[in-house]
Amino acid sequence: MVFGRPDRGIRPQTEPLTLKLLVAGGFGVGKTTLVGSVSEIRPLRTEELLTEAGRPVDDISGVEAKSTTTVAMDFGRITLREDLVLYLFGTPGQDRFWFLWDELAQGALGAIVLADTRRLADCFAAVDYFERRGIAFTLAVNCFDGAPRHSAEAIRDALDLDPDVPVVMCDARERDSVKRVLVSVVEHALATGITARRPATV
Repeated sequence: MVFGRPDRGIRPQTEPLTLKLLVAGGFGVGKTTLVGSVSEIRPLRTEELLTEAGRPVDDISGVEAKSTTTVAMDFGRITLREDLVLYLFGTPGQDRFWFLWDELAQGALGAIVLADTRRLADCFAAVDYFERRGIAFTLAVNCFDGAPRHSAEAIRDALDLDPDVPVVMCDARERDSVKRVLVSVVEHALATGITARRPATV
């Protein structure tokens, strides 16, 4: 800066746009893995060991190897562009922790509903939650090894999703795959918000 005037050619720094996204879905669907695979910081996790006492209420059929579970939330951060930062909040999957969802959903731009084709019904509750609250979401099918493969349209029909809800296939372990899901959520949420604000024509 010279005599109080900014030097030419030097762009003033601006704060990046920060957006909050939720990652939801059934028990053992891969929410913690998704947040961890894409976060540029060490993710915050609130995991506890599964115990014999929890077996009557935690259905682990299909995910028998799972040994821990999220009891509050997962948290991560990723910079998609120089001017766009996403904060990711993973929700707990078990019914008894759903009271936390309302707190986590405050201020969220949109959400990822993660699904497993072996236990597709487990994501019904998350789909219903976001539909009822008018929160835009993308359904991301986590393609587990050995899990049945179905087309996006077949999954859309099975879950009775609205035509405008994106359905994408992903691998929650792969950073690039998860980034494509995040881009889908942001684009869908922004488009939904623009449509909602557009005045009706007569």
